[in-house]
Amino acid sequence: MTLDLPLIWVGVIAVAVLFYVTLDGFDLGIGILFAFARSPAERDTMMNSIAPYWDGNETWLVLGGVGLMGAFPMAYAILMPAFYLPVMLMLLALILRGVAFEFRLHGRRRGKWLWTAAFAIGSLAASLAQGLILGGFIQGVRVSHGAFAGGPFDWASPYSLLTAAGLTAGYALLGAGWLMIKTTDDLHGDARRWAKIAAVLVAALLAAVSVATLLVHPQVGTRWGLTGGGVSLAALAPRLPIPLLGAAGLGLVFVGLRRDRPHLAFAGALLVFLSGYLGLAVSFFPTIVPYEITFREAANAPNTLALILGGLAVLAPFIVGYTALVYWLFRGKVAADAAYH
Repeated sequence: MTLDLPLIWVGVIAVAVLFYVTLDGFDLGIGILFAFARSPAERDTMMNSIAPYWDGNETWLVLGGVGLMGAFPMAYAILMPAFYLPVMLMLLALILRGVAFEFRLHGRRRGKWLWTAAFAIGSLAASLAQGLILGGFIQGVRVSHGAFAGGPFDWASPYSLLTAAGLTAGYALLGAGWLMIKTTDDLHGDARRWAKIAAVLVAALLAAVSVATLLVHPQVGTRWGLTGGGVSLAALAPRLPIPLLGAAGLGLVFVGLRRDRPHLAFAGALLVFLSGYLGLAVSFFPTIVPYEITFREAANAPNTLALILGGLAVLAPFIVGYTALVYWLFRGKVAADAAYH
């Protein structure tokens, strides 16, 4: 039996990006919420709630980027020039928040305030940059003769701003849900309030992005059964479970918040992200550069795909094992005097 190596690598990259969005999403969300904490002590607790995990969470971004470059070099060569500016903004923001995370602990009063602001700004900027990349990706990339043929600001549009706002609100929801799980007392109550606000924003922005995507981008609308004369139920029916999954996730969020069951609310938020991710997959597959290049056209040589897959087979168990171990070891509530970082 011959392995379908291009399809396997599409799956690997898709899983890596999903893991990054959900795992790094909640610690970016905590950075977004940083400005709303009542005191430096609460911010210390917020940082301690993610300190054991945040470095490992970003491993999945590296895996997704390196996997794209190695397995689909044509797609990488097209997409990187298309999104140079937001990608650079994202990387600089991630560096800023990483430096702020480490330096804030040792800063004096004025310096601590500076690194607090840097951590919040870096988290917000990274989230917005990822949303701009997502919006530009959905809009599509201009390609000519296998190379990027657009301009440096093609990604900049009202639609990409809408997706950036939606993704940022989603990260805030994940961050608030994580804080509900990990904290107690006033911070737990604040996190619950933040989660309620973020959930309402996510519901509204998700609906707006979904409608805008179907109406503004006819290629996606056709995939979901929208035609000039109405809706094709035959095309819509197989895809209907995906938005229903998102609606169920939002339902779990609101039930979990009303009953103060943080694990239920956090699980619901994860389902919302999963629903959106599956919706994107259905909208674009099999293209890897919407709406121009399929993953098979962009794939590297079979021997190269097999070689790097062998390397992944060695590394992946360590990455997954380390991630699972860290989350298990540091489970439970964060003590007020914890000093993981």
